Amino acid sequence: MSAVPQTQVKPAASPRPPQKSSGFGPLLLRLHFYAGIFVAPFLFVAALTGLAYTLTPQLDQIVYAHELTVASTEGQPRPLADQVAAARTAHPEGTIATIRPGEGDGTTQVDFTVPELTNDRQHTVYVDPYTAEVRGQLTTWFSYTPLKTWFDDFHRNLQLGDLGRHYSEFAASWLAVIALGGLALWWRRQRGNRTARRLLTPELSARKGVRRTRSWHAATGVWLTVGLLFLAATGLTWSRYAGGNFGAALDSLQAGTPSLSTGVTAAGGGHHGSSSGAVAFDPATVDAVVRVARDNGLDGPLELGAPADPSTAWTVAQNDSEFPVRKDRLAVDAATGTVVDRSDFADYPVLAKLTSLGTSAHMGMLFGVANQSLLALLAVGLLCVIVWGYRMWWQRRPTRSGRRALAGVPPVQRGAWQQLPPWAIVVGVPVVIALGWVIPLLGIPLAAFLVADIALGALRSRRRNTAIPISPPPAGS
Repeated sequence: MSAVPQTQVKPAASPRPPQKSSGFGPLLLRLHFYAGIFVAPFLFVAALTGLAYTLTPQLDQIVYAHELTVASTEGQPRPLADQVAAARTAHPEGTIATIRPGEGDGTTQVDFTVPELTNDRQHTVYVDPYTAEVRGQLTTWFSYTPLKTWFDDFHRNLQLGDLGRHYSEFAASWLAVIALGGLALWWRRQRGNRTARRLLTPELSARKGVRRTRSWHAATGVWLTVGLLFLAATGLTWSRYAGGNFGAALDSLQAGTPSLSTGVTAAGGGHHGSSSGAVAFDPATVDAVVRVARDNGLDGPLELGAPADPSTAWTVAQNDSEFPVRKDRLAVDAATGTVVDRSDFADYPVLAKLTSLGTSAHMGMLFGVANQSLLALLAVGLLCVIVWGYRMWWQRRPTRSGRRALAGVPPVQRGAWQQLPPWAIVVGVPVVIALGWVIPLLGIPLAAFLVADIALGALRSRRRNTAIPISPPPAGS
């Protein structure tokens, strides 16, 4: 009788000891989740309106082609003084504020300040530089057409004025936190198998479900991170509260845009009031002012600021925001044909240069169509990331009978801050206070979240500790 081979039973593997959480992961997860739920709608609107804004240069050329461009570029341009005179004839009321001489097939634009217009609005008259024919008039805002002004307001404040500006500042304030938090969570999730492929590409082999959606959400977010951080930083520079603090910081560091001195003596006789008293200069001097600017190296498109009174010089600024930018400025005394003051972009403080370049890039002007295309891709990518985030929330919903829900449950690690190392708490509290001061629409909601998380964690812990277990009755009773 042969021996029956006995099955070798492998001893059960001892369970791996649980890894001690540092607290950063659970806290980041909860912060990213709640920020995504409550801030994402604001980011979605900002991305959608920003996407629409990127199309405005092309829309302007379609809607306002008659005002912005000339029918023919044959012949020599007429004297600028004739063009200004034609604009004045077409628009006899108001004060001439700014003149932008036409370049190529572009019209000359003459801005008039009119008392009844508010919110920095002006009337702009468009003149054919080759014929001095007036091609039309529009109500503008810092040279923006009505269409571009509408889309700019829609992106900044949803057409709600100062109240609406809170939405865009709130979105910009949290954009960097959400982007960096998501990047950190994705990095932690790939622990032990971090490769460029796993970090930068979605898991196409994953089955349909939350895992596949998460990979698209995270991988796309990684690609967008640098661009989103840039949009957040540049968007905050002209926001209501954080932007005001940023401007004050530049002033205190003397790192803002240098001022241009425009004071001149009135004795030169070069500034004359017109018979109507509507202007404080002689329009015939405008060609001489342009010649002085050209002789002093100001090439490309120009913007002339008319003097407000006889003791003020003309300001002439290069008006080219495409890279390499041309933003040199002169103050010119038309009476003597001399340069009163000069400010070259090359001499700006570094922070002033970065602010100017960042603003131009944020508005899609720095690299022309390439800049617009990149912004459009960022906007579309952010919209997709937000949609995938909400889809994950829906896919994680309980579906078992009796526990069905419309959305997924939030992370349960309340009080995760208690697991943080002491140094993190010591450093974190002043940081949150500083953020509340510098970026109020980030710091204040963040502090509120942490306080609520602490309170809910403490309440949950108290209930658990005070619960009285029911003991079984003694045997034999």
